[in-house]
Amino acid sequence: MIDFRYHLVSLVAVFLALAVGLVLGATALSDPLLGTLKKEAAAAGKRNEELRARQRELQRQSDGEEQFARTLAPQLLAGRLKNQSVVLIETPGAGQESLDRIAELLGDKGAGATVTGRVTVQKKYLDDDQVATVDQLAEQLRPAGMTFSGNAGPYDKAARVLAAALVTDDASEALRDDASGKSILEAFKSAGFVTTSGKPAQHATLAVMVAPSSPYQDGADADNKALIALADALDAAGRGSVVAGPLTAAGEGGLIAALRDSEAGERVSSVDAIDYSSGRIVTVLALQEQLAGRTGHFGTGDGAGSYLPSPAPGGSG
Repeated sequence: MIDFRYHLVSLVAVFLALAVGLVLGATALSDPLLGTLKKEAAAAGKRNEELRARQRELQRQSDGEEQFARTLAPQLLAGRLKNQSVVLIETPGAGQESLDRIAELLGDKGAGATVTGRVTVQKKYLDDDQVATVDQLAEQLRPAGMTFSGNAGPYDKAARVLAAALVTDDASEALRDDASGKSILEAFKSAGFVTTSGKPAQHATLAVMVAPSSPYQDGADADNKALIALADALDAAGRGSVVAGPLTAAGEGGLIAALRDSEAGERVSSVDAIDYSSGRIVTVLALQEQLAGRTGHFGTGDGAGSYLPSPAPGGSG
């Protein structure tokens, strides 16, 4: 009995000693560890504050550059598109604000062009179950004398028909009401494929297509090809076309990226900075380049040769 109690007391003493040792050890370690953690937290806080300060600095710089470009735009662009006319094409998912601001720069307060109107392409136009309808409509509406090649797809045909209704390369036909063009647009509107504002059937000499701000998801390749076909047809039927959009449009799956990788990219220009005042100015300069028979891809995304045409085309008045 005495032996058992002796051993029990010994075991208790051992465990107490172990517990006391752990407590003392933890206490001894906690001060240096806490000091290290405090130093690291202070350093991280300082880095975060430096990053926030840098972000504020960059934002102020960006705001200044935006104000600079916006303020000088009328002087930079004055008369560059005098005696020209432009139709605006809005793709599904394009920003309305970008269209409004481009229209301002193109008009009397900017480059001096006449904006005939806008055509908004509806998502229905790109739906897979509408391909046959698009093909039938193109066949029914094609103007007299227009022929389609044997390998032309439904959207190639529709693009040529729409382009014939919207643009011309003949200055004497520009800004004139056209019954055939109106009929074509009305038919596409009735089918739910487009909506319009202004007088796009009057025929412009140039076209600007505004790309969606986010790449399409399902069927993106087919959708991009359909819109590129339209941009290419507008270029062929008129005096030039430009596809403009934000930087995201030049990323994977974007319309501008697809254009730059396509054969049409040899004819149709692109700008991937339309969400900035400077990018909208570049869009106008790209149209002026098109008038001179030159194609370029501008901005900061993949496939852009430079931010703006170099040398920048001279003004015309």
